[in-house]
Parts: sequence; C-alpha cells; structure tokens
Amino acid sequence: MGRFDHKDLLSMDQLSVEDIDLVLDTAESLKEISTRDIKKVPTLRGKGIVNFFYEPSTRTRTSFEMAAKRLSADTVSLSASGSSMVKGETFIDTARNLQAMSPDLIILRHSSSGAPHLIAREVAAGVINAGDGINEHPTQALLDLFTIREKKGTIEGLNIVIVGDIAHSRVARSNIKGMTKMGAKVTVSGPPTMIPVGVESMGVRVDYDPASAVQGQDVIMMLRIQLERHGKFLMPSLREYASFFGLSGEMMRNVREDAIVMHPGPINRGVEISSEIADSPCSVILEQVTNGVAVRMAVLYLLIGGAGRDSVD
Repeated sequence: MGRFDHKDLLSMDQLSVEDIDLVLDTAESLKEISTRDIKKVPTLRGKGIVNFFYEPSTRTRTSFEMAAKRLSADTVSLSASGSSMVKGETFIDTARNLQAMSPDLIILRHSSSGAPHLIAREVAAGVINAGDGINEHPTQALLDLFTIREKKGTIEGLNIVIVGDIAHSRVARSNIKGMTKMGAKVTVSGPPTMIPVGVESMGVRVDYDPASAVQGQDVIMMLRIQLERHGKFLMPSLREYASFFGLSGEMMRNVREDAIVMHPGPINRGVEISSEIADSPCSVILEQVTNGVAVRMAVLYLLIGGAGRDSVD
C-alpha cells in the first residue's frame, strides 16, 4: 500500500491521481467489512474523532459516524446549536477548545466556504472537509469516483455529464476536479443562471440543452437546486425547471443503454429526477450511499490509521 502524506483532506486540488487511486483501492478492500456479521475491525481503536456539523446533514454525518465506528474509533458528534457557539463563542475558539481535548481528527461541515481550511491552520488534529458552503465536498467526489469505477471498471476516457445547479454545488466543483484529474471528459448542463461564468476553465464543456447533453454519456449525474443558497429562485418555477432540466423517461430514451444515473442526494423527486428513473436499474443512487461508508473508512484510515501498513484487518 502506498502512503497518503496529508494531515487534512480539504479539497480535491490537494490529491494526486495516485492519492485518489489509493483511496479507491483502500475503500475497495474495506467495503467487505460492511458485509460481515460483525461489522467492526480494531484498526482505529484508541483514536478520537469529532464530527462537527454546523449545517444539517443526514447521509454525510451518518456515513462518517458509521465509518468511524466500523474502524473502532471513539466518536463525538456536535452541532452548532449544541455547542458553545450559541453562547457567543467564536468558531476559532470552539475549534481550539476541541483541540485541547486532543482529538486525532475533526470532521467539519460548515455553511461558509473555507471554514475547514481556517481551522486546519489552527489545530494539530487532522481536518476533513465534509462540505463547506458552495466550495467543495471532497469525500462525496471520492465516493462518486469509487462508484463509477466499480460500475464501469475505469474512469479514464469516460464521458460524464453533470446536470443541474452547478454554480451553487460544492459536489459539482469537487467532482469536476476529481473526474477531469482521473481522465474523464466532463460536460455540464443547466439553466444559464446556474452555470458559473468561465466554468470552461475547469476543463469542462458546457451544453445548455440537457436533452443534447445526456446523449452518448456513460454517466449522468443529476444535482438538486440549492434553494437554500439562492438569494432568489433562478428559474420562473420548479415546474418549469422540471420540464426542461428534469431527468425523465422521455429524456432517457436518447441515452446509452449502459449509462448509469447518479445523484448525491437528497433527491427531489419530480424536480431534477423522476421517480421512474431514480428507482430504475440504471440508477446507482443507493449504491453511492453504500460506497460512501467504505470510502470514508478509507479516508479515516489513511489520515490517522498509519497508511503504509500491510493490512487493515
């Protein structure tokens, strides 16, 4: 096994192709643990992990907690409403107080872009970015890459389209970085108001017509509209958005038979994706959730478990 020479995981920018391959390979070996009768190994026994989620989360928070517990780490979960920040304590002071308790790792989700980078400079513990504002969500990108590789056998050379609210999506940003780094050809599609100006500089192609954009693609990734990040709605109505940009059975008639459909969740049925497609054989949405535990187990292990060991059992 190679080495993962990082204190923190803050951005897909910091990962090389070799780093990404190492995470995916490690996740592949760890995924089997979740199928055992006793779903636990002692790999991180004695390690302390703090889950600090300043924003609501179901999949990411539960996935990280499950990953830590399956590796036998001790975990503590905090939310902003349950911390001293409601009493006026600053974000940095909260982080320093957490560090004073000597955790090995702090997993942070925050509504402000750059927040994980800020505390990573202030604490000795490793920091994982579990989503910061509209900036990045690296472990989501890694689990998406793992799912694509698992279903397609490779990432290099694949045609991938991401459809939806690209401008406000940290998932899109991290995935574009990871997918292009791994050799995929990426197209983005959505309303012009939801496509960042100059996104082509990230190495992607823009196609404003989703029916055209999905044709010939190996992977179709749908994104929800980030209504909580909009100052105002950027389409006349959800119904109009669904009729033009929602992935429906009619739109899927023009795609490759072996194309897979992905979504980072939570899905809004009938808006960006129909129930017919979300529940169809081409959908790997629930497999993404399953793979999220394995990938996060791999990230925890590589950051604080002593990467370079011959075995993780």
